[in-house]
Amino acid sequence: MIGQPFIVLNTTDSTNNYAMAQLNEGLVTPGTTWFAMEQTAGKGQRGKQWHSPPGENLMMTTLLEPKVLALSHQFMLSASIALAAYDFFLQYAGDETGIKWSNDLYWRDRKAGGILIENVLRGGSWQYAIVGIGININQARFPDHLPNPVSLKQITGKDWDAVALAQTLCACIQRRFEQLHPTRFEAILEAYKSKLFRWQQPGLYKQGDTYFTATIRDVQPDGRLVLDKDGEIFSVGFGEIEFVITK
Repeated sequence: MIGQPFIVLNTTDSTNNYAMAQLNEGLVTPGTTWFAMEQTAGKGQRGKQWHSPPGENLMMTTLLEPKVLALSHQFMLSASIALAAYDFFLQYAGDETGIKWSNDLYWRDRKAGGILIENVLRGGSWQYAIVGIGININQARFPDHLPNPVSLKQITGKDWDAVALAQTLCACIQRRFEQLHPTRFEAILEAYKSKLFRWQQPGLYKQGDTYFTATIRDVQPDGRLVLDKDGEIFSVGFGEIEFVITK
């Protein structure tokens, strides 16, 4: 069961790092979840850091064992976890919740959270997935360099119990993870696409030094994003483009 045990850490450098260390020591079982009151070096995608004031936000890592999946199915796990985060946030923030490709949690055009999955391979097989999730809960002020952050408190005007919310998120992950099977990949992908930020809508993007307007037309099973730029259809992989948010 995901979230059993549920371990609260007063402080750690990163819940993903802590989970990896515990796994390497053979001290944990799948489903174990760590929640941090404070991270001193939280990790985001592509080497970025996740900054959070102590005690204000949801910062947790869950250890999963994706037995039925081949390593080539990594995106299906990513999509399922993104859908779980969406299910969770939707309960409190309402139907303006969405997913920004590939797995950021959005409300309107603002970022509420992110997901970082680190895989553990042994003998050429996919043994574990270390799933880190950070969601802005009670933070009211953000660093100026962040382009478009938002927290649940800013959306609702309420203070929340981040630990209790993390346990609710575990239940959402449990439901989506139980559905994660090759026979359901098409349904998972369709659900994921239906929640996408800018789905079938024109938006501004940056690739290298070039800015362009394009429309998201599809997401491939391996996670590549299919764009339509003035009738030219092409696909991009993770990290190849930036979504440009205009204020």
